[in-house]
Order: sequence, then structure tokens, then C-alpha cells
Amino acid sequence: MQFLKLQFRPGIVSDTTSYANEGGWFDCNKVRFKEGYPESIGGWTRLSNSTFLGTCRSLHPWVTLTGERLLGIGTHLKFYISRGQDFIDATPIRNTTAAGDVTFSATTGSTTITVSDVSHGAVLNDFVTFSGAVSLGGTVTADVLNAEHQVTQIVDANTYEIEVTDAANASDTGNGGASVVGEYQINVGLDTVAFGTGWGVDPWGDGGWGSPGTTAIASAQLRIWSQDNFGEDLLANVHDGGIYYFDASLGLGGRMVELSSLSGANLTPTIAKKIIVSDVDRHILAFGCDPENDIGTQDPLLIRFSSQESLIDWETREDNTAGDLRIGSGSEIVTAVETKQQILVFTDVSLHTVQYTGAPFTFGITEVSPGVSIIGQNAAVAANDAVFWMGEEDFYVFDGSVKPLNCPVSERVFQAFNFAQGDKVFAGHQPDFSEVWWFYPCDQGDECSRYVIYNYADSTWYFGTLPRTAWEPRGVFRKPIAAGTDNYLYYHEDGVNDGSQNPPVGFHSYIESSDFDLGDGYQFMFIKRIIPDVTFLGSEGSPTVTMTLTGKNFPGGGLGNDEGGAVTRTAVVPIERYTKQKFVRLRARSVRFKIEGSQYNTAWKLGATRLELRPDGRR
Repeated sequence: MQFLKLQFRPGIVSDTTSYANEGGWFDCNKVRFKEGYPESIGGWTRLSNSTFLGTCRSLHPWVTLTGERLLGIGTHLKFYISRGQDFIDATPIRNTTAAGDVTFSATTGSTTITVSDVSHGAVLNDFVTFSGAVSLGGTVTADVLNAEHQVTQIVDANTYEIEVTDAANASDTGNGGASVVGEYQINVGLDTVAFGTGWGVDPWGDGGWGSPGTTAIASAQLRIWSQDNFGEDLLANVHDGGIYYFDASLGLGGRMVELSSLSGANLTPTIAKKIIVSDVDRHILAFGCDPENDIGTQDPLLIRFSSQESLIDWETREDNTAGDLRIGSGSEIVTAVETKQQILVFTDVSLHTVQYTGAPFTFGITEVSPGVSIIGQNAAVAANDAVFWMGEEDFYVFDGSVKPLNCPVSERVFQAFNFAQGDKVFAGHQPDFSEVWWFYPCDQGDECSRYVIYNYADSTWYFGTLPRTAWEPRGVFRKPIAAGTDNYLYYHEDGVNDGSQNPPVGFHSYIESSDFDLGDGYQFMFIKRIIPDVTFLGSEGSPTVTMTLTGKNFPGGGLGNDEGGAVTRTAVVPIERYTKQKFVRLRARSVRFKIEGSQYNTAWKLGATRLELRPDGRR
């Protein structure tokens, strides 16, 4: 009697052949490694049964002076502040009209309302709230008009359309009352990267065949927010857009306002690529912003910082600590990441450090590496004393110097990567498991649907599928929080089920080994018995997983080819909590091992399973 103990190297290696990776794992989904052994990841539950509008690409939790835990949520359509189960719309207002500037037109039998407002500045899908209107077109009442509406069509610079619930029963032009006020929220952004005008920019059927796009859009860039709290208040910045402020002392229900609109604001930047509040010295830094001598004109390589402890004093003077720095390489700042000791600044071609130096210059900047790439603004994350990021075709770490990470799954990631949507990549930290996650879009779709994980404690990699667009680690809230593509927020590592379904269901997790030889000299072996080693800690009920052994005769041969008779080349075995052994009849030269589970209320961890073998007479 001969027993083979199945022990594999931790981590996935997929960028080589299965046989070259003998003794290792080759494929997986929704698993992680702990103490060298694979286990299913934790489940997820909905933070709230409410949904938000738009695709979320920014989350930031903070605590007020009264101990209230809040969460900033930036989407391509809105900005919300969440308190408990509620999503409170705090989207800034860009313009409020004078009374009477807005008029409406209705047509009999139509739910479309034409809105006239000279130089309205709206783009498709913008939100506007009307007040002071009276009934229009018979059945379109004042209550219907005096509400928030979304722009459904841009007619021209002075006219657009909205939809209401009730069709008008009479034509009515130029009415709505002399007191109508329109309150316009800031222009919405894109949730998919667009490249100028032309085919694919407009909705299907808009304009003639072969004609360029005409739909007004706010920008050809993806809508990405950056956020940071200044004490109990919140700062938020639209990438290549405005900087906004939320005063928590005024309570929820109010909207964010432009930072430059605050009383006493002095040369405050009005446009930036990203903002960070320096934790150590309490300066606000704006990256890729407008200079103080040309407010409103963006310099994509300029860094400005406020005076210490000040929201509004940005003028460079001898009696304060405000100032600026300018990076000399590259064409634009892509992103910045704060660590415990410094701030890393990425341009499109280089990496720099910004450090607080004190008087007289306040901050100093040093180039640490030229020729560095980063795939997008949210593709880097600080973990302990290092920063990890995804480049255009590789992964890197900065821990005092820049080093490429040895990634044995990079081909798996980048050969199926949608580079046109690379700005959507989001890096997240999971400190409880020493993991850095990257969510990314694959070439089968435009949205983030896959992830790859680097475990920096044991230098291993693994991957899987999960549609998430933003991530915030455990800290202010009891569990990590992630944003789904279904417009829900989720607590992760919460239970063992897929909480995106109602009721929750089990999710499919598995890991599969590379091929490994069963005997010396590459001889045929007969597998008689499996002695499983699986624990179900955290499971409820009667948890079950499946173990599969698939035989193979040659490296180039197929898997699991049954040649008839009682002896097979594939054994699929259910394993329960108290399974001691399972008898099988499998003959092969080499075998691939797989364990998987998808049952409700089931978590599993694999140990050292054993196979009972004997040499087989076949040659």
C-alpha cells in the first residue's frame, strides 16, 4: 500500500505549462491562501437595500466629531454621503437660474417636456430640479414639474428635453409660470471611456449614417472622484474638474459646495486631478491644478498646497506655509498616493516623492524613478510602508526604491485585459490577509469583472471573477466595503454567501492543480482511495465540496479520456464534514486535482489530502 500526500506550493502559476508547474496550483476562483493552504474567500452582504445612481469609483469613510460614521460615494452621475442605510444626495450645484428664466412646452399625448433656458450648459443625463412651476398641458401638474429630472435629450444650447410620468392632454407652449427656477447639478461624467466624437459616441440612431457624433458630453474622460477628510469635513475632487467641500457641522441634507466659494477663500484652486490632505502636517495638496496667477487654467504638472490647517488660504506668502511645486518630467500627473512618511506622485513617465520639509519651502520633491507606468488613477494603493500598483503590462512596488513584482499570472491578466478601459482599474488593500487586490476590465466587457491578488506576506498571486468598481478596507466600518456594478454597496468578508442575491446563495469557489506524476519513471498508477483533508470552519448545516481527479497519459494528451471498462480517468467525489475516505478506480500516469464548492452556508479549507496508489500493470 502506497500513499501520496498532496501538497502544493502556495499561489497560482499560470504563465507556464501545466507540467512545468508540477507541484503547484494552476487555476482558481474566489480562493485565498492562508498558512500555505487554499481556502474559500469570505462572503459578502449588502450594506443597504438602497441603490445609488451611476457607477461608483470612489469610497471614503470618516468619522465626525460627534462619532457619526459617514461614507462618501462618488459615481459618474452623483455624489452621495451615506449614513447607515441611507444614501443622501450631496451632488454640488453648478448653477441656479433667476426666476422666470426657464419655460416649458408640452405636446398633447406626449410625456416629453421641452425645457427652454438660454445657455443652460447641460449635457445628456444631467440632473436639474425645478421649483415655482405651475401646471402645464392639463395633466402635467405642478407637483410633477417641481421635482428632480434627468435630461434625456439635448436639442441645442438653449433647449433640452425631460420625461415626466403623465402624458399631457393639451398642447402648452412657453408656460410653467413666471417664477420657475432651475437648479442644475454639476455635469455628469462618463462611465465608459470615450474617444472624441464619431461612431459609438451617440446613442444608436442619433444622426445620419456616417455622420459624426453630436451628443453633448461633459468630457471624454471617465468620471473619477478623489476624496479625503479635513477633520470632520469632506473634500472631493472630480478628476480634471472642480474641488468641493462638505461641512459636516451643518448636518446631512446639504450639498457640497465649491471650495473656492467659501467665505475668505484666497486663490483657491478650482480644477485639479486629485486632492490629498496630508495627515502629518495638515496641508491640502492639489495635484495637476491651476496656478495662483492664472486661476481656471489647468497646469497638469503643478502641485499646490494650502497653508497649514487652512481650507481657504492658498496664496503664497511669507507669513503662511502655502506654496507650489512643479514636476519637470512627463506631460501630466496621473495620481498620488499618501504613505506614512511621504506622498508618491505618478506622472505618465516617472515617479516622484513629495515630503514635508518644514520652513522655508514646506514641501520638497524628488524624482525616484523615470520610465514608470501606471494604468490609471486608482491603480495604486498603500499597504503598510509600501505602495503597490499595476502598470501597463506589469506590477510594481515602492518600498524605498521601485521594484517590479515577479508575477506568475501576468499573462493571464494582461492578455485578456481591456486596455481601452484601463482607467477603471481599482486597487484595494485587505490588511487582515496581507493582500492587495486589483479589479480590472477584461476584453469581454467594459466594466471591472475580474480581480488579481498579490499576497505580500508570502509573495503569492491568485485571481478570480467578481464585479466590483471601488474598494475601501476595514477601518471606520467593521468590514471592507466594495461597490458592485449592480449599484449596491457590499460588506466583504461578511458570512460565507453571495449576498447580491435575495435570498443569499452560495458562490462557486475552486482551485485546480497543475498535472503531477503519480509514480517514478512516468509509469501507470492505479488510484484506489482518497483520504480527504478538508475543514468547514464557519459553515452551517451539512456542507459539501467536490474533489475531482482527472487522469492524463501524456503532456499533450487530453484530460479524462475514458477508454471504457470499470477503470476511469476521472473521479468526481463529494466530500462532507465527516467523510473519512472515498473509494475510486482511476488509472493514469499523471493527475490533476481540483476542489470546488458552491453550496449555501459553506466555507472550506483544504489540508493535505492523500491518495492510495499501487503500480498498474499497463505500460
